[in-house]
Amino acid sequence: MIRVVIADDHPIVLDGLTQLFASELDLEVVRRCTNGDEALAAARAARPDVLVLDVRMPGLNGLEVLRALTAEKNRARVVLLTAQMSETEIIDAVRSGVAGIVLKETAPRVLLQCVRTVAAGESWLDSRMIQSAVETLVRRDAAVARAEKALTRRELDIVRMVATGARNREIGEKLGISEGTVKMHLHTIYEKLGIGGRVELTNYAREHALV
Repeated sequence: MIRVVIADDHPIVLDGLTQLFASELDLEVVRRCTNGDEALAAARAARPDVLVLDVRMPGLNGLEVLRALTAEKNRARVVLLTAQMSETEIIDAVRSGVAGIVLKETAPRVLLQCVRTVAAGESWLDSRMIQSAVETLVRRDAAVARAEKALTRRELDIVRMVATGARNREIGEKLGISEGTVKMHLHTIYEKLGIGGRVELTNYAREHALV
């Protein structure tokens, strides 16, 4: 018998998952959870074989639960159930040891097959999703490498802070330098990258996956 914990903050989805697994003789739902904190507690207490987690949940989200279980060396296998995931989230999930990723638009039988597959110790990852995520990672690494050749480490830190909305005074406080020094660094960055101002720099950082 495969012991399963399911977690989703939408009652209709949670009820649907419960009925889906209840119809299978080799699957048993041992806990139903409505948020990530409950799911993490259930994984610790019930010691399930598989957790099926919605990525977007109140409190801890599915990725955060996955990271916590991996850090604790919990043996439960995690399947993330999601409407959509960004390439960054997919990369994060794979690095954190996710066993499977299933889109909510997928047929129910596919989720059942996924749970059985990961319970047997194998992985269930959509090849197209992984390929897209890997391509994004390669582009990001290449962009960071190009930026690191042109910019110093401090300049790169400033670019990332600007892209997250930090103002010059805040950047200076975080780096332990004056606001005037931050402005000097920005002027140098603009010249090196051929950029005309703060907005353009923010767009550059986001387009080149520097943040």
